[in-house]
Amino acid sequence: MNLERADLNLLVYLDVLLRERNVTRAANYLGLSQPAMSNGLKRLRELFDDPLLVRTREGMMPTERALELQPMVREALAAIDRVIQPNRDFDPGAARRTFRIMASDYAESTLIPPLLKQLREGAPGISLDIMTPSDVSFVDVEQGKVDMVINRFDSMPQSFHQATVWRDSFSCVMRADNPILEDYNLQSYLRAQHIWVSKTGMGVGVGVNPEDVQRLGWVDEAIGRLGEKRTISVFTRHYQVAMLLAEQSDLIVTVPTRLALLARDNPRVLRREPPLEIPPLELKMAWSPLLQQSAPHRWLRRLILDIGRHL
Repeated sequence: MNLERADLNLLVYLDVLLRERNVTRAANYLGLSQPAMSNGLKRLRELFDDPLLVRTREGMMPTERALELQPMVREALAAIDRVIQPNRDFDPGAARRTFRIMASDYAESTLIPPLLKQLREGAPGISLDIMTPSDVSFVDVEQGKVDMVINRFDSMPQSFHQATVWRDSFSCVMRADNPILEDYNLQSYLRAQHIWVSKTGMGVGVGVNPEDVQRLGWVDEAIGRLGEKRTISVFTRHYQVAMLLAEQSDLIVTVPTRLALLARDNPRVLRREPPLEIPPLELKMAWSPLLQQSAPHRWLRRLILDIGRHL
């Protein structure tokens, strides 16, 4: 390719077209008319001497050449963005922007309130768009559509940058007059009825198989190492719902301690240490390599890690 023939705007068009795989959506994203976007695709095809996107029954699909170009185009655009960024520090007090963050309701309940307090005091022009794990895919993060994801992750693409926000222990929460409190120990815990709650990673969830202990998570793996199982009456992906169910029934929920402490002033529930050892969980923050050098993102990541250290 001759660089003198290349319009760098075409690389922006190509990046969005390969991400959206739809001319109309790409045009809307870039604020262009559909004819202008179609003309841009025509010029791209001439520039690379390749169809790049081919119409199929499943929609517009990228060619082999397009898939080869996609990571290189993203890397080139990120490098150009770094070159033309103003050579000054990010000023949060004067900034006007929205950060899009995917957070589990555990992270949303424990981390986001102090983060929002800091923003209100020092960066009032910054707003947060909090998304759920089911709203986001790893592709969305990789492409920079989401600024960061905060959750517990069993696995993560190697290209992502990540940091541990904090480590948390587990606590049991139950109604204040739950009969188990008369003789609270491992055996009574195992005989009780439980609420299972978890939403690790991201993406649309699937049904739970109660017999597949390895997929049930930290608590059931710890119980399994003792050669035991617990009886689970309710499966949910929402920690706050699980806490509410524990308050309104004789069910027990075992949740991260920082979440359990949110109910410390509620006289209707009590918190107890689990009668067995459960390894701590790690709340992680992850983001795209495209955003690694962005000054606003570096500032937000430092702020979140500072909050995690002080909580």
